[in-house]
Amino acid sequence: MSAQIRISKIIEDIEKKRARVAVIGLGYVGLPLAVEFANAGFHVCGLDVSRDKVNSINRGENYIDDVPDDLLADLVDRGKLSASTDFSVLPDNDAISICVPTPLSKTGDPDLSYILRVLDEVKQHLRTGHIVVLESTTYPGTTEEVLLPALNEKGLVAGEDFFLAFSPERIDPGNKTFGARNTPKVIGGVTPACTKVTASLYSQVIEKVIPVSSCRAAEMVKLLENTFRSINIGLVNELAIMCDLLKVDVWEVIDAAATKPFGFMPFYPGPGLGGHCIPIDPSYLSWKLRTLNYRTRFIDLAVDINRSMPKYVVQKVVDALNDLNKCVNGANILVLGISYKRDIDDIRESPALDIIRLLKGKGARVTYHDPYVAQFSFDGASVPSVDLTEEVVKGADCTLIVTDHSCVDYAWVVKHSPLVVDTRNATRGIKAASGRIVKL
Repeated sequence: MSAQIRISKIIEDIEKKRARVAVIGLGYVGLPLAVEFANAGFHVCGLDVSRDKVNSINRGENYIDDVPDDLLADLVDRGKLSASTDFSVLPDNDAISICVPTPLSKTGDPDLSYILRVLDEVKQHLRTGHIVVLESTTYPGTTEEVLLPALNEKGLVAGEDFFLAFSPERIDPGNKTFGARNTPKVIGGVTPACTKVTASLYSQVIEKVIPVSSCRAAEMVKLLENTFRSINIGLVNELAIMCDLLKVDVWEVIDAAATKPFGFMPFYPGPGLGGHCIPIDPSYLSWKLRTLNYRTRFIDLAVDINRSMPKYVVQKVVDALNDLNKCVNGANILVLGISYKRDIDDIRESPALDIIRLLKGKGARVTYHDPYVAQFSFDGASVPSVDLTEEVVKGADCTLIVTDHSCVDYAWVVKHSPLVVDTRNATRGIKAASGRIVKL
């Protein structure tokens, strides 16, 4: 069979939903993608090393807020979606989407260990006609320099026998407006044929597909998006520090600047960056450019400022307590919100964790309340969320707002707190009755 005939047959199978899809990695990115493919009519097998996740899906039990519970259960009941820990099912599937974590190592370098482990499995089971798509965020060149050589060892030719592409994930946990289906999907293949076939696949489940000239360009798209945010957040975090020194309300300044109908886009300061993307992605780009003897000065400066914000927040707490003739050593600190952003349960890279560690290091007695995080592991111990009662709030020497969950009544918190340190402007327009409000 010629390459052109093979491509036409693959696209026909995709359009008629005869193609079977495997999604590797069933977390915040992989599970919503698997559900979208299954809901569009494809038979989908989710693969994960976590037996708990696999068993949960096969029972029709959802664990991701962005996935509707009833939809997941229905897809499982109808046999459209199943999950497994057994990678030997890969040859039975026509498309493979890789959605595994790409953290940083302890030295700040890219950690591709999850990708490499999956790559070994994919390489072992690669067959003619396979579509392989990497969605995990990584540095430009990973698909061509790491995946392609490994898959070429099978003797198959990319763009003729199998099809390899990169398509950056754009999942925004907790976003009620944009999900997997209506967020445009960027796709870059290692050959034009790879781009064409992969775009055909994703266009069945994503409203708008954006082909680019190469997988390297697609890899760079994702890093640009989050580097843009990281640098602008770093700028506004430094602005918050400057405004504090100048005795100016940074929130007022940003709101006033945002009235300009052109040339300005508002970003807001906070206690630091969290999540799996913004704190990590710019470092992937910075690392790659260091290998080319280039220093990414804007990125490095923004990373330095953003990483220093937890220390700045803790110093604000120390100074606020000191103004009340109290010492942080032995003080009762109530942290409100530990997820990395409002109204989700994700604590990956959350600045709250660093803030809690720093406060404990200064001798503070720290408790937390988070309606989305019932407990979390801290230094090997399980720490439970406390109920937000009047007794708890009044008993805290300082209530520190780190994540501004929308279900919390901040006027009530201020009413009963002797001291509130607000890093998110959650107390906007609220007057402190007897206590104090200190903002970032």
